[in-house]
Amino acid sequence: MTDERATRVASDLASLLARTVAALEAVGARDEALAQVKPARRVLLVHTSASMAPVGRAWRLGVLLLDREGRVFATGKITRAVVPTREQHLSASVEERKADRKAASRGRFDEGEVVNFAYRPLPLDAASLLDGSAEPLLVRDGTVLVRWGTGVDEVRDLGDYLADRASLL
Repeated sequence: MTDERATRVASDLASLLARTVAALEAVGARDEALAQVKPARRVLLVHTSASMAPVGRAWRLGVLLLDREGRVFATGKITRAVVPTREQHLSASVEERKADRKAASRGRFDEGEVVNFAYRPLPLDAASLLDGSAEPLLVRDGTVLVRWGTGVDEVRDLGDYLADRASLL
């Protein structure tokens, strides 16, 4: 792909994201919290528990998160800010999800709020889109696509994907 064509793809992507943000804001679509995990620490005799700090808000659109500035993130983990009730000593995965809820409840989130964490910012420049480092976004024949599943054929035009996912909010 030529430099001129790659630049056009990146420009078209920025325009598509701006239109999607405007459409989501216009209908008052529900957004969700973005958080950064602060791990537990021990300083001398003081022990702090893991918590999550708010860092923004975004719309969850399937495998992507889109914020109001048009930045895109690959969806990571999701929890709710809920204080867990009691120890149940169940499987490790259940206990891990409970620890995530507890960490979110220690942040400045409303009770029951959906919190996205462990997400990954996606580079939106032409070079990253072409070399595959923006996965799940990719370019084929000058069109930006999103890989929404693990199968070879689970790829879709990004514009159609965003419109479909946005209509669900």
